[in-house]
Amino acid sequence: MIGATLLTEIVTLASAVSSLFGGDSQTLLSGSRPSFSETCQEIASSISSASNIYDPNSAKYLEDILHWTSSSSQYAACSLEPGTAADIGAALRILGRTRTPFAVKGGGHATNPGFSSTEGVQIAMTRFDEVVYDSKTQTVTIGAGQTWDAVYAALEPYGVNVAGGRIAGVGVAGYTLGGGYSWHTNQYGLTIDSVLGYELVMPNGTVIDVTETSSPDLFFALKGGMNNYGIVTKFTFKTFSQTKVWGGIISYSEDVLDQFIAATANFAANNTDPKAGIIALYRSSRGQFGTALNIFYDAPTPPPGVFDEFLAIPWSTREVSTRSFLSFVKSLLSPFHPARFVFNTVSVTSYPVDFIQSMINETHYWSKHLPEDVSSFSYDVQPFLPSLFDHNTTPTAYPPSRAQALYPFNFHFLWRAPSSDEAVYDATRRTARTLWARANMDLDDQAVVYPNYGIFDTPVEHLYGEHVPRLRAIKKAVDPEDVMGLAGGFKI
Repeated sequence: MIGATLLTEIVTLASAVSSLFGGDSQTLLSGSRPSFSETCQEIASSISSASNIYDPNSAKYLEDILHWTSSSSQYAACSLEPGTAADIGAALRILGRTRTPFAVKGGGHATNPGFSSTEGVQIAMTRFDEVVYDSKTQTVTIGAGQTWDAVYAALEPYGVNVAGGRIAGVGVAGYTLGGGYSWHTNQYGLTIDSVLGYELVMPNGTVIDVTETSSPDLFFALKGGMNNYGIVTKFTFKTFSQTKVWGGIISYSEDVLDQFIAATANFAANNTDPKAGIIALYRSSRGQFGTALNIFYDAPTPPPGVFDEFLAIPWSTREVSTRSFLSFVKSLLSPFHPARFVFNTVSVTSYPVDFIQSMINETHYWSKHLPEDVSSFSYDVQPFLPSLFDHNTTPTAYPPSRAQALYPFNFHFLWRAPSSDEAVYDATRRTARTLWARANMDLDDQAVVYPNYGIFDTPVEHLYGEHVPRLRAIKKAVDPEDVMGLAGGFKI
């Protein structure tokens, strides 16, 4: 059964995606698009009863192609919900032999068009939903179809947690394969720093377990290298004890902007408490400028002095309390967007007042120079401790160097009309160039950016830097036929 909310989202998706192509869904699903029906039929005859293929007339098909934002969704020839790693292997062998494009969707939170959607075969990892905690090893095995809020809910009774996604609705697989900045990063590092092993379906269909000792090259490549090396079906993570936390959302009016800027810059420069974290949002919504603060402390009560400057500012709304970590994450809900959406990013080493002011100047400029259907956009300050990369001494695909702390400054735009796509994409690139110039005078202009925030045409050299040659050599060794090149994403 499909719930009413999901059904509403599916109907909205169908309308949004069909408008992208200028036709109704029945037309789109007919001969106007490439036909991969023979591939779908061959996969259907090759998989076990644990898996299913769905055609476009099925409600499950629409659920499988549904993404968090409509601009990330495409009509596929069919969808595959695999129930076993072996069935994924069978599908990959057929996809590689027939050279059929495909996509792999975990939580469906990708914002780059075509990164987890396709006109070929949509693989939806929904059935890989396990969350198995082992108290003896203090590890948890998580299926690639899970979302982080569901993981937190499953772990809460055990009093443990994982360094995972910061808002509700984010999928485990894509987030982890891209690196992962968490509310716990100051204490435990990136999410990939907590990964102990993977179950991986190789591009040739073979299923293997990947650990640092069994497959050191693949272990390195999967830590930030995204979907270039096969399809991960489950992850094994280290866990840590989790108490109640303190946090929530505070919004402020423009009247106290100078105080909010100063508090943001001072926290970024002077905080030394690894349990404390913020995301400061400077945003425009339908032409109105505003600020908000996501505030977090990894204990029931923050000690005096950590957030005093923020808490002394007169606020417009405040929803902050001592609560479970799950409750905190759910308060930062990431709702389904029937509109179109894009992230972009630059890497910064600090957040001084002059940089924040430059960011605000960008907000005011673009509020006057974007298409009218752009409903909102935001620039998000995300400071971490300089030691955030020190929690792992083993090399990982991302970041290519751990010698210099880099903070993933993120900005995003939301709009409705496909006709505005190029104008908005151009705006994200232009604002990135402007802010690079303001932020990184001490960094090479090829400094890497966080893969999960990078816009779709970011060169892989800007994601992996000096690691690109090694990543390409591993890719050639494990995927000589470039099967994973048939899927979207940043290609090594």
